[in-house]
Amino acid sequence: MTETAVYAAGGVLWRIVEDKLLVLLIHRTQYKDVTLPKGKVDPGEMLAETATREIYEETGIRVSLGVPVGVSRYRMPNKRQKIVHYWAAEATDAAIRSSAFVPNKEIAALEWVPLKKAAGRLSYPVDVEILEHFEKLVDDGVLRTFPIIALRHAKALPREEWDGKDTARPLAPRGKKQANSIVGPLLAFGARKIVSSPAARCVKTVAPLSAALGRKIDKTALISQDAWEDGKSDARTIVGERVRTRKPAVLCSHGPVLPEILTEIALATGTLRGSYLGSASALEAGAFSVVHLSIDNPGSGIVAIETHAPKV
Repeated sequence: MTETAVYAAGGVLWRIVEDKLLVLLIHRTQYKDVTLPKGKVDPGEMLAETATREIYEETGIRVSLGVPVGVSRYRMPNKRQKIVHYWAAEATDAAIRSSAFVPNKEIAALEWVPLKKAAGRLSYPVDVEILEHFEKLVDDGVLRTFPIIALRHAKALPREEWDGKDTARPLAPRGKKQANSIVGPLLAFGARKIVSSPAARCVKTVAPLSAALGRKIDKTALISQDAWEDGKSDARTIVGERVRTRKPAVLCSHGPVLPEILTEIALATGTLRGSYLGSASALEAGAFSVVHLSIDNPGSGIVAIETHAPKV
């Protein structure tokens, strides 16, 4: 991120009503315009976290993020560049019923509009471009997705500073901060199932997420570093199960094992392998790659991959 740019995040919220796809537009009070829900990044936030927070603050609707649908860039009146990241996000009936939105000094109204009409309602060309990216997902039939999140454990104590077994090596102070900082972003993508290598540095990385969800961690040696070093790791079994369930999951593992996990996701979904898999698996400590797969047809291949790194 550059010092001069202002970063923001938001979403294209969608729902199906009587077999018709609708998207949500917001009418802003002060600017008297029509746009997509978005807002600026708060200090310490990661972009995905900003998107779900701002969507909730502006619409009252809690969502989990789907596929990224583009980045808009424009100059503000003060000449600074604004960079806004957007995701598709389904607004479920339950989330809409739970919304306590009322018109306020920031948002005058919310409007659900058929996709074909939405572009004509929006006030800014940059928003129309985002909607065009979204429409391509619709045309390709891959709007409904679920994520498999490949997470590298947070920063661990160096081996030379640890006398015990390597599997018991704990997180460094920075690693503990990273583990806490990624909870919000992982929740933003709807993380529910947690699968982890049994190594302490992995389990402790997902412990804050486990606490936030109130869900246990499923520990398996099949994605452990020890098993990988012994030639006994089996990411295929773990990935295959997750693809079959078609529900959001986090797989917390080690640097050497991550390429195997990403490769198996590609193979399980009939995706052509390429250099992008290497980039998505070459993660720094505490970073994660979100692999978006089609709910209706997981065998149609990876819809999108995005990578996020903690700010601490």
